[in-house]
Amino acid sequence: MAARSTLAQLWAKADRPGVRAFMLSITALSAALLLALYSSAAAEAGQVLLAAVCALTALGVAGWVAVTLVPVLAKRTPLRWIGYKIEYRITREGWIYISGVLLIALAALNTGNNLLFLILASLIAVILMSGFLSWITLSGVSLRLELPEHIFAGQTVRAIVELENEKITLPSFSLRVEAVQPKKGPAGAILETPVFFPYIRKQDRESQSVPMTFPRRGLYRQEAFRIVTRFPFGFLQKARRLDLKTQAVVYPSVEPTDDLRDVLPGLQGAIESMAKGPGTDLYALRDYVATDSVRHVHWKASARSGSLMVREFTRDDDCRVLLVLDPHVRPPIGRVNNSAVPNEGSGPNCGAEIFERAVQLCASLAWHFYERNALLQFRTFGFETPLAQARDIVFPILRHLALAAPQPADANEALMADLVAAPELFKLIVTGQPKGSIPALVWHSSYVIFVDELMRQ
Repeated sequence: MAARSTLAQLWAKADRPGVRAFMLSITALSAALLLALYSSAAAEAGQVLLAAVCALTALGVAGWVAVTLVPVLAKRTPLRWIGYKIEYRITREGWIYISGVLLIALAALNTGNNLLFLILASLIAVILMSGFLSWITLSGVSLRLELPEHIFAGQTVRAIVELENEKITLPSFSLRVEAVQPKKGPAGAILETPVFFPYIRKQDRESQSVPMTFPRRGLYRQEAFRIVTRFPFGFLQKARRLDLKTQAVVYPSVEPTDDLRDVLPGLQGAIESMAKGPGTDLYALRDYVATDSVRHVHWKASARSGSLMVREFTRDDDCRVLLVLDPHVRPPIGRVNNSAVPNEGSGPNCGAEIFERAVQLCASLAWHFYERNALLQFRTFGFETPLAQARDIVFPILRHLALAAPQPADANEALMADLVAAPELFKLIVTGQPKGSIPALVWHSSYVIFVDELMRQ
């Protein structure tokens, strides 16, 4: 029953025009072979004319097959196996085995003992069989790597590594998936830990969940992977390279940091709407009017003033914030021969570190407003989002922050000039530039965070 099922699957997947062309070519070539043999027999019998006719007919049939049927079969032949990039490495056990084979070969040559030659032939056959079985195990296996949609720096996520065995009749054994490290280029890989698959049934797939942690924000690329096996005897490690280009965009960490804890107390009061409304935070005290509710009367203030005073509150739903990342970083100023010069060194306040702290703080603030479900807009050099609910734009913001790079100082201050044109929004500006670089017209509706000052605290 199993054999019938396998044959039925093979016939269902078969290319029937290709099968017909193959059977026709086999029949024609068999007829050409018989004609060639008959021509040889006729020539020995002295029937030269008959031999010539049979030989020419056999040659014509073979030529017809080569011209008409072979191209049809060639078009239908899958050539993926030709592109397999197989890497070989003899293991320590393999070297020990080869040393033993060489010793037996020397003994057989010196003694001429037939039994030793039989043993030597068997040992060499084991090597050949090992290579053949490992090739079968690696063939017909495809790889898929599935990463989470959102990945944050420093946070462990679970990725799915899946192997599919496309072979119809044979399983695969003892496969290990690992990343191919480039010889030239940055170190690190998306898949840092090899994943082992002990057994994959025919026409089946197996998957494993793998923990991954990316230490920094940015774009991680993996150009190729490798499927490795030491099956069946461990004498030879054979690896098949798969050019599966994969990339992962890693967002900055949104975990609360010391910088965020330092700015939140002042920020909370600064972003409160300065318009009265049905909120919970006190806005002001004023005289009582007939339309006011008695429960809003402030009795202590009324007793001090001698007249009824009521409380007014800020609106909780009026949190509109324009979050601005200023990516223009000026190099720190040092002193050389009593002259101020840019310092490009790697000190604690170097431009790259200031920018990274600014991006980290900006990501934490965006996530903070996302948790508050505030109305948020984000703006930076070359990128801007519309004013919308933070939950709708937080991930585009984080994606941009993941790929953001510092920019040289802008003499025209185009970004700050654009902020002056939006006085209706409360602007939260995160900048790595020194104090005094923000135009005075921006200050009255802004809260500016100088990252350089935070780093000095």
